[in-house]
Amino acid sequence: MDYQKLAKKIVQRATKKGAHQAEAFLEVSRQSNVRVREGQIEDLTQSTSKGVGLRVVVKGRLGFAFTSDFEPSGLELLVDQALKLAEAAAPSKLNGLPGAKELGRYGDTGDLYDPAVANLPGDWKVKAALEMEKAGRAEDSRVTTFNAVGAGDFVSEVYVASSEGMAGGYSGTYVYLYALPVAAADGQLQKGYWLDYKRFLADLESPESIGREATRRAVRMLGAKRVKTQQVPVLFDPLVTASFMSGVARAASGNAVHQQASMLASLQGKRLASEHVTLVDNGLLSRGLATAPFDGEGVPTRRTPIIDRGVMSNFLYDAFTARKAKARPTGNAKRGYNALPTIGTSNLYLEAGTTPPEQLIREVDRGFYVTSLLGHGANPVTGELSAGANGLWIENGELTHAVQEVTVAGNVLKMLQDMDGVGNDLQFRGGTVGAPTVRFRQLTLSGE
Repeated sequence: MDYQKLAKKIVQRATKKGAHQAEAFLEVSRQSNVRVREGQIEDLTQSTSKGVGLRVVVKGRLGFAFTSDFEPSGLELLVDQALKLAEAAAPSKLNGLPGAKELGRYGDTGDLYDPAVANLPGDWKVKAALEMEKAGRAEDSRVTTFNAVGAGDFVSEVYVASSEGMAGGYSGTYVYLYALPVAAADGQLQKGYWLDYKRFLADLESPESIGREATRRAVRMLGAKRVKTQQVPVLFDPLVTASFMSGVARAASGNAVHQQASMLASLQGKRLASEHVTLVDNGLLSRGLATAPFDGEGVPTRRTPIIDRGVMSNFLYDAFTARKAKARPTGNAKRGYNALPTIGTSNLYLEAGTTPPEQLIREVDRGFYVTSLLGHGANPVTGELSAGANGLWIENGELTHAVQEVTVAGNVLKMLQDMDGVGNDLQFRGGTVGAPTVRFRQLTLSGE
């Protein structure tokens, strides 16, 4: 089926029936996953999905409907439902689709589709999962079991057409591995995990390396204990930094800023951190998991520095929110076929510094290296952060014993000011958010 042609036909049908503007977002995907346990296949699944969402505007009234029925009668019903819902909606001058100025030309995304992933045989995933489990057990005998070990792939196609001149599509793939071992010693159980997601099979870490690193991360937490309440330098490992920066990016949502529900609302153009702090949303990142030529409503993606060399520079917008704020959309509309666009990040990352993470640790006499944060993260309105934390204690510039059941507390804006070290180990680990190791001058630990 020619899905691009189909999307155009749906739009044409909607405008013919009375829509002043119409947009079709069509999505087709296939995914498969294998999980193993104790050397045996525990679960093997494969699923496919397809659907199309139709957004229409009639005299300032917005209507939206979606369907997975691509038969002519199903698509006819889709158009009728969207128009009927528009008739019942309240009018607003802000309703409307991106126009010619917002749509523009697409940037160069490079390759997003790997035939090797699209044609990946099921037995490769089984073998990879079994190899991860075997390698993880071989790394250390204290691993008693695995909560999960798995491998999978995802293949998708996206097509967008609108009455405003948008007509485009792209295909993408990704493949992943993950392992979650449990280590035991002296009556204590500790969990670890490691994973890798890549668009291209050739870029994926080996199953053996995933299994072994997952085990090392579980075993190093054995013997964990609490420490006294104190204020010390604190380092976040790349995965924890990525989570922290996701919270900063949520506060950069144009909608939250417009509603004055963001700690960043009044800070555009002001310095938040030192020059070595640059937080970027980049929809054009080479081989990024969220890279695409356009966003969920056809606006070209781009590289948007949220914090540029320490200065709060840009907020993120979809077309509707940009219209409210009298700004321009940044290509950050996210959606599936069954939902209206919302603001979201693409490939979000804190740019790497020049300092090796080992040096950041060596420069600390006494501190805490955080490997996991527990909880919901920082409050995007106030910036207050208080979360349970696990990690490793630093003594005389070296990682010593494991630490658990402590709380890390601070304020995001103050933490950004106190970020005095950014590592050179930027990595995307299991998602669309990447980060290196970072160090804060001082945070409060609540323990014994």
